[in-house]
Amino acid sequence: MPFLQRERAVLEAHLPGLDAALAAHPLDRLETAPSPALAAFRTAGGPGLLVPRALGGRGISALEAVRIQRAVGARCPSLAVGSTMHHFSVAGLVRSAVPGGAEEQLLTAIAADGLLLASGFAEGRAGQNILKPHITAERRGDRVVLNGSKMPCSLARSMDLLTASVLLADQDGVERLAVALIPAGTPGIEVRPFWRNPVLAGAESEQVVLTEVAIDPEMVLLTEVTADAVPDDLNTAGFLWFELLLTAGYLGVASALVERVLTRPAGPPEDAAALIGGTEAAMLAVEAVARALADEEQPWDDGLLVSALTARYAAEDAIARTTRSCLTALGGMSFVSSTEGSYLASAAGALAFHPPARARMAGPLREYLDGRPLRIG
Repeated sequence: MPFLQRERAVLEAHLPGLDAALAAHPLDRLETAPSPALAAFRTAGGPGLLVPRALGGRGISALEAVRIQRAVGARCPSLAVGSTMHHFSVAGLVRSAVPGGAEEQLLTAIAADGLLLASGFAEGRAGQNILKPHITAERRGDRVVLNGSKMPCSLARSMDLLTASVLLADQDGVERLAVALIPAGTPGIEVRPFWRNPVLAGAESEQVVLTEVAIDPEMVLLTEVTADAVPDDLNTAGFLWFELLLTAGYLGVASALVERVLTRPAGPPEDAAALIGGTEAAMLAVEAVARALADEEQPWDDGLLVSALTARYAAEDAIARTTRSCLTALGGMSFVSSTEGSYLASAAGALAFHPPARARMAGPLREYLDGRPLRIG
């Protein structure tokens, strides 16, 4: 079977025409904002991939989703990153939806109208707990007022809705982590330039500033997470989707570099297994966790999240080895004559910058192995 054929077949089955639409553009065009990739993603029905079929979406499985993300990453790294933020936000809405509730109405609109969700969850500041929001929330009468900012925030310029983590006091006065759903046109939202690196610029990762943004309390979903940073069921599910989709997308980016080696005029190296072994093994680990999401009883436990994190950190190592080997195999003249190889290698390595970083999780993972609840560092 040709390299990446399985993943592209799944992509074509659920988002027909997207792979061809992305392949029609040179890589540097896809990776520059504004990118034609986002329009192609909407046209193909990408926003509704994880929306249940009963609500008008594709309702695909986690296994299909990670294969699609790998195929997307192999064509357009920025779209893989940006769409991951959208998909895991949708997965959270699906998880929290009640029949006939506001979440179901929103999910129906996402599938029908191709709405894009930007993720304003806490991340991006070295040394800070990623469950500590950068956006504050305060109850004022019959409204919840939000202030703060998120940077970087992918899909910032194309978003229809911002999903953001906030701290909000419950009826007993206990501050809990909550998820706010904010229409992009709400007064007080401003998008400012932030991303200065040309790598992954097509993901539109800018700064989103909220100043006295007032929303209906029904658009704020309280979780059970407090200051101890132990994730509840909703957060565990969100982290699972995030880590699996993100890892698969970045493995796709590295796979694009592998594909260039396999199809170069000089032919593949004698030991092709050595070239593809790292990405394939890492993807198999991701797929194993994705299959477990369907097999395991819900709510999903910490063990699955630890498996997802293990697969992600193993993928970081595999990507580093594979991209280095691919650049060597392509040779110096390829490096001199085109920026594609070095671009893909640099983009693939960005997986290590997403939360939770391996160094931050060293202590929590050790505690988990000693029998304590998993904390997210």
